[in-house]
Amino acid sequence: METLQDLGEFGLINRIKNNTQIKQASTVYGIGDDAAVFDMGRNYGLISTDMLLEGIHFDLTYCPLRHLGYKAVAVNVSDIAAMNGIPKQITVSIGVSSKFDLPAIDELYEGIKAACEAYNIDLIGGDTCSSRQGLIISISVLGEVEKDKIAYRSGAKPNDILCVTGDLGAAYLGLQILEREKREFLENPNMQPKIEDKNYIIGRQLKPEGRTDIIHDLREINVVPTSMIDISDGLASEVLHLSANSGMGFNLFFDNIPVENQTLETSAEFNLNPINCVMNGGEDYELLMTFSQQDFEKVKGITEITPIGFVTQEKNNILVLNSGERTNITAQGWNHINKS
Repeated sequence: METLQDLGEFGLINRIKNNTQIKQASTVYGIGDDAAVFDMGRNYGLISTDMLLEGIHFDLTYCPLRHLGYKAVAVNVSDIAAMNGIPKQITVSIGVSSKFDLPAIDELYEGIKAACEAYNIDLIGGDTCSSRQGLIISISVLGEVEKDKIAYRSGAKPNDILCVTGDLGAAYLGLQILEREKREFLENPNMQPKIEDKNYIIGRQLKPEGRTDIIHDLREINVVPTSMIDISDGLASEVLHLSANSGMGFNLFFDNIPVENQTLETSAEFNLNPINCVMNGGEDYELLMTFSQQDFEKVKGITEITPIGFVTQEKNNILVLNSGERTNITAQGWNHINKS
C-alpha cells in the first residue's frame, strides 16, 4: 500500500490536484503553479500560501524573530513574482505556544511590518491561536498581473534561453554555517561565533528577498518570460518542474550558473561538492525563467539576469559540467513530507 512518504510532497500535491474539481468560472488556474489564478475582470488575481513550522522550517536558536517575520513574507512574495505578478496584500496567521511572551510576538510582527514596507504590501488580516509546541506561521499573499503578462511554468518553447536571477547556493551554505555554530554553542556556551566573513551567505539564509525588482525591470522593457518558477527547493527541482509542465527538456551549463566566491569557499570548507550545493541546496528564492531568443536580446541589459542554458524538444534534462561531461539532472532538494 502506498504511503505518504512514498508519495512525497509533490506526489501528494498531484494527488490532491487530481481529486479537485473547479466549479467557479472565475478560477483560471488552481493547484500546480507558484500561485493560483482567478479572474478579476481587467486583470488576473494571484493567491499563494506558505506555512512555516518551528523545528521543521526554522530554528529559533539562530533565527531572530524579526528576520523570521521578514522571511515569512518574502518567500510568499517570491511566489507572486514567479507568476510575473506584483504582490498587494497579505494575511498572517500564527500559532503560539506558552514559551513566547508579548515582546517576542511584537518582534516577529516588526519583521513582518518591515517586509510590508519593503514590498509595498498591506497586512489586511489573519488569525491567532495557541499551539501546544513551538511557533507556526501561515501567510497568504494576494497579487495582481495583467492578463497578457502572466507567466506559468508551462510555456517554455524549443530554443528559448534559460536564465536565472542573482546567484545560487548561498542560502544552503549559510544554513551549514548556522548549524555548525549551533552545535558548537551547545557543546560550549561560552564559544565566540566564527561568522565574521560569512555575512553574505548567512544573510541569504536568514533574510532572503523576493525578486519583485526583476518583475519591474521586465515591465520596463515590455518582456514576458515564456515560463517561470521561483527557486525554493533547489535549481534541479525547479528545472524539472519547468520541464514537466512545459513538456520540454533543458540543457544547463554549470560554468554559466552565477555563484558567489563566499559560497564556493564555504563549500570547500565543509568538504561539500559545490555542484550539489548549487543544484540542490534550495531557499535561494531567485527566479528561474525562459525567454524567446528575440526577447532575450532585450533582457541582456538587466545585469541581475544570467543565461545558464536553453530549451530542447527532447525531454532529457542535462547538466553540462566544466569538464564537458554531461549528466542527467535529478532532484535531491527539500522534501517537506519526508523531512517532517
